[in-house]
Amino acid sequence: MNQDVHAKIISERLGHGDISTTMNVYGHALRSADQAAADKLDSLFTKKTKVQQ
Repeated sequence: MNQDVHAKIISERLGHGDISTTMNVYGHALRSADQAAADKLDSLFTKKTKVQQ
């Protein structure tokens, strides 16, 4: 999921009958990826703010 593979495709490859099973088992990976993205964006905005001061 963190490599831009849709969760539905992963679900099918793993043989899960429902995408919710995949999300329940591997959803933590998305949360950590989301946090990493938020940290990167925060870093970009923080740097931009420091340059403007």
